Amino acid sequence: MEEEKREFQKQPSQPPAGQERTRNRKTYVPRVDIYEKKNAMMLIADMPGVDEKSVDVTLDKNVLTIRGTVEPKVCKDHSMYYAEYDVGDYERTFTITNDIDPARIEAHVKNGVLRLTLPKAEEVKVKKIPIKAD
Repeated sequence: MEEEKREFQKQPSQPPAGQERTRNRKTYVPRVDIYEKKNAMMLIADMPGVDEKSVDVTLDKNVLTIRGTVEPKVCKDHSMYYAEYDVGDYERTFTITNDIDPARIEAHVKNGVLRLTLPKAEEVKVKKIPIKAD
């Protein structure tokens, strides 16, 4: 049996309407790889500097939002003379379909890499209703 393949189109990330950032800092769009497995979609986002306390993943009306905050490292008795890497926050949104089961989404972060598992929803099965004679 040939496996069905779906085509995905890349669309620019837009923050959900009505949201406003409260931090006056640079915000980066993290790079993301998306893989499809038999029973789930895998989303892997590079967010250097974030850990489990500084990352937030929410799902609201089929909009999956990833946010991460990174505080600049301050060295005692030193001042920054030159830096090639700028620190900022991360934010990205995705619109997911009803093919994903929102109750079973899992998120793990390690070494600045966020891994989301988006399990596919079970297909609606036809239920045979027994008929009783009175």
